[in-house]
Amino acid sequence: MTAPIRVAIADDHALFRRGVRAMLGAVDDLELVAEAEDGEEAIRVAVTEAPDVLLLDIRMPRRTGIDAVRAIRTRAPGVRIVMLTMVDDDDAVAAALRDGAVGFVLKGADPDELVRVVRAAARGELLLGASVAARAVTLLQPRAGPWRPPLPELREREREVLDLLAAGLEPAAIATRLHVSVKTVRNVLAGVPARLGVATREEAVALARAAGLGRG
Repeated sequence: MTAPIRVAIADDHALFRRGVRAMLGAVDDLELVAEAEDGEEAIRVAVTEAPDVLLLDIRMPRRTGIDAVRAIRTRAPGVRIVMLTMVDDDDAVAAALRDGAVGFVLKGADPDELVRVVRAAARGELLLGASVAARAVTLLQPRAGPWRPPLPELREREREVLDLLAAGLEPAAIATRLHVSVKTVRNVLAGVPARLGVATREEAVALARAAGLGRG
């Protein structure tokens, strides 16, 4: 049998944590392994428990969820972070996604939606709750000034290769499409995560899809 997805939750409302605990207990492939009630404790839980997915409230005492995301990306880069909030906050959505969160849902979302987001996060995929997904591409673009391409941190070739990878193509297919060698594609991809400030290729793909790449 496949091991269950190990989930931790960081939220300062005990009642909400209790609800999530009950929901996860009813899902066979999810297991709650730790809880935290503030941002500092969330970082400790991420480092010491190393859950597959951390459900992280965006507004908490001692340290905000956004601050915690930044610390966790450095100290526990293997933890996938899904942000939770009561507020439909565009700035918070954008900041969390840019800093490395791979999911974002409102606390009032349907439990099935939360489960889908957690499962996607565990696979290293980006899946936003329905209430924020439609705005994700806009949020990740500059709000003013001249047009800039998606993920302007990337060189043109890096963006081109990542676009095709996000569309589901394997390195060999990308090489054929771009008329370059597979080695060239792999070399380009090797430097993409660092340029985007993430730890893995999967996280880079998640950011690419959120920014509108990967649509074929």
